[in-house]
Amino acid sequence: MEAADNAPSAFQRCLNEATGDAQGETDPTQPAIPAPVAPPAEPVEPTEPVETPQPADTAPVEPVPPSAPVGVEGEGGTPTQAEIDYLDIYGDPYDPVADPTLPTPAEVAPSYDPWERYNRKMHRFNNAVDRSVARPLARGYVKVVPRPVRLGVSNFFNNLGQPVAAVNALLQGKPKQAGQSMGRFLLNSTLGIAGIFDPASDAKLPNRSEDFGQTLGVWGWKRSRYVELPLFGPRTLRDSLGMVGDAPLSPLRQVEVDSVRIPLQGLQLVDVRAQLLATDSLREGAEDDYTLVRDAWMQRRSYQIFGDRQLEEDDSLPDYLREENNPTVPVDAMPVLPADGGGG
Repeated sequence: MEAADNAPSAFQRCLNEATGDAQGETDPTQPAIPAPVAPPAEPVEPTEPVETPQPADTAPVEPVPPSAPVGVEGEGGTPTQAEIDYLDIYGDPYDPVADPTLPTPAEVAPSYDPWERYNRKMHRFNNAVDRSVARPLARGYVKVVPRPVRLGVSNFFNNLGQPVAAVNALLQGKPKQAGQSMGRFLLNSTLGIAGIFDPASDAKLPNRSEDFGQTLGVWGWKRSRYVELPLFGPRTLRDSLGMVGDAPLSPLRQVEVDSVRIPLQGLQLVDVRAQLLATDSLREGAEDDYTLVRDAWMQRRSYQIFGDRQLEEDDSLPDYLREENNPTVPVDAMPVLPADGGGG
C-alpha cells in the first residue's frame, strides 16, 4: 500500500510533464537532447603597444627659417640658396661701403632663367668636361709651373684684352677709362715686355674689363635670359651676342698661324681654370651647384654693367666682386674659322 501510495497518480504525471516542458526540462526516462552550443568567439590577438618615440641623444634638427629656403624663380626679394651661401662667406654684396652706387637688394631682379631645363643639362655636361679634362690640367699646371711664371702668363693674356676694354669703354661714353685701358696696353706691351710684367699697375692705371655685352647693357638691354654655353659656361643671351662683337677686336684671334694661335688659346684656357681652383671647395659644398654658379655670375655681371664701378681700386669690394677673382672664358679662346687659304 505504501508503494501504491507513493506512486504518482496519472494526474500528477501529466502535471509534471506539462511543467517540465514549460521549464525546458526533459523526461528523465528519455535521452537528453544536447542544447545547441554557441560557437566559441574567435580569439582576439593582443595588439602590440604603441611605443612612444623617445627623444634622441643628439639635438633635434632645427627647421629652416622662412627667410632661408631656396628662392622661387621669379619672386623678387626671396634669397636663393646661392645668395645665402655667398652672404655667409663674403658678406652682403650690396654693402654701401663697397659701392654706394649699387642698388638695394629689393631693387635687384632675380635671375632670369626661362631656359633652366636646358641650362642644367649643359651645366652637367660642362662639369663632366671640367672634371675629366680642365681641372686636372689646371692642377697639374699649378703644381709644375712656378708662381712667378703663372703670374706672367696671366699678365700676358690680361694685357691682350685691353684693346677690347678700351673700345667698349669708349662706346659706353667713358673716354677717360678708354684712355687708361689703352695706356695700360701700351705701357705693359713695351716696358712690361709683351705684357708679361705689369708696370701699368705700378703707375696707378686701373685694370678694368669691358666687353660688348656690357656695352649692350649700358645701351639699354637691361635684362637678358641666362644661358650656359658648351665649354664657355655662364653667359646671358646679350653676352653671347656680345662675344661676336668682341671677336674682331681680339689681338689673339688675329694670329693667322694655327700652330701659334691654338696653343696660345689652350694655355689661356688653362690659365683661366687655374685661377678658378680656389672656388672649387665652395662649389662642392653648395647644395645646388648650378644655382650657385648662375646667381653668383649674374650678380657679378649686374655689378659690372649697372654698378658703374667707381674709379678707385677694388680693394674695398667683397672678394667675389673683384676683377681678379672673376676670370671667365674669354672671347680670345673662341675657335677661329679657317681662312680660304688655310691656317699655315
